[in-house]
Formats: sequence, structure tokens, C-alpha cells
Amino acid sequence: MTLASIIGAISPGYVFSGFVVGFLVGMTGVGGGSLMTPLLILLFGIAPEKAVATDLIYASITKTGGSAVHAINRSIDWRIVARLATGSLPASVATLFAFYYFGVESAAVSALITKVLGIALYLTAASLIFRPWLLRHYAHRFEGLSPAATRRYTILTGVVLGVLVTITSVGAGALGVMALILLYPRTPIVRIAGSDIAHAVPLTLVAGIGHLAGGTINTSLLISLLAGSLPGITIASAFAPKLPDTALRLVLAGTLILVASKLLF
Repeated sequence: MTLASIIGAISPGYVFSGFVVGFLVGMTGVGGGSLMTPLLILLFGIAPEKAVATDLIYASITKTGGSAVHAINRSIDWRIVARLATGSLPASVATLFAFYYFGVESAAVSALITKVLGIALYLTAASLIFRPWLLRHYAHRFEGLSPAATRRYTILTGVVLGVLVTITSVGAGALGVMALILLYPRTPIVRIAGSDIAHAVPLTLVAGIGHLAGGTINTSLLISLLAGSLPGITIASAFAPKLPDTALRLVLAGTLILVASKLLF
């Protein structure tokens, strides 16, 4: 695409949406799919499969930059990334094959995406609300796991994330971080976050390319979202440390519950 065609493809409404989502992601650390995909479906009427495909490519691009920063700061545990990818990438490919078998743009697949997305949003909201309680009551139970058991559970977590992310583009953020905190309680949070972001890059890229092969990507929409989200994330980074974590988690969780209810009911 030429520069003129790229500029011509930018839509102010999508740019603003990208900015809002980027800002909220920068504030809370929750994956953009939890916000962007429902927004595209409910507010702009984008077909579920196109919304998911576009958001996956969008996420792979934005999270590549985050991974680079974490890599420079040596805040990525590549052992965790490899374990997650061992489960998630094959699961993503298998899910894509299932999509192609049933027809990527069929009514059944669209209905499946909508329902699974709603459930994934409920789970994400629950993880935000109950995160302190879960860490307080269950983190110590995972400390006694053997290295082999920790490896198996990490791979299993990758499988679950691979399926969820491929179907809905949701899951690699709040859900993935929560699982890693429980499985690796002695690992610093910054390395957990860095590892989760690094793992999301190949996962969203594989899933996004799979959807792209099926022709379910909206290029002009993707460009517009990136034009808004990148400044949004940058600006939010300056404000995030000044706001209370609890308030942010509860407001975002409430928003996700409302969106999930709208999708499901």
C-alpha cells in the first residue's frame, strides 16, 4: 500500500476507538482483545470473525513492541514462553483447521465466537475482581509443585489460551497472567508480564495469519486501530502509576461484565 492509500484508509471513528482501548490497556494491563473485539462487534457492527481476525493482527503488532522493551530489560523468562507456546501454537492451529472445516464465515462459527467471547469476558472480569483473593488463598498451594508438574500445567495453560485466543482474541492477558502468577509464585511480576506479552506475539501472529488466509481481515480497520492505539498506550503509561489499582480493576471488570451480558443475552 502507498502512503496516500494508507492515509485514505484511516477512519476517525476507529482511530478514536483504538485510542480509548490503547489507553485502557496501558492503564490496566488487560489484553486489548477483551475490549477491542466486543467494541467492534457491538458498536460498529463488524462480523465476529472479522473482528477477531483484525484484533489478532493488531495485537501481534502492538505486543511486538512491548516484547522488545521487555527483552532489552531482560524481563522475559524464555523458559515460560517456550512452555506456553508448546501448548498454545498447536492448539491454535488445530482450532483454525476446525474453523476451515466448518466454514470461517458460517453462521455457526459466528455464533460460537460470540458465545465463547462472552464467557471469556466473564472469566476475565472474575480474574480481575478475585485476583487478590486467589493469590492469597491459592498461590501457596502451587509452591509445592514439582518442576515436571509445573511444566505440564504451563503447557496445559498454553493449550487453553491457544483455543481461547484463536476463537475470540481474548485470554492471553488477564487470564494468562493469573495462571502464571499461580504457577510461578516466586517469579517477579515484571517477568511474568514480560513472558506473557512475549508469548502473545507468536500466538496472535499464528492465529491472525490463519484468519488472514481465510480472507477475514479488514486492512483499513487495522490501520485505523493502530493509528489510535499506539498514542493511547504511550499516554496511559505516564498516568497509570498515579491511579489506584483496585479502582481500575473494578471499573474494568464491571465494563467487561456488561459487555459479556450484552453478547450472551
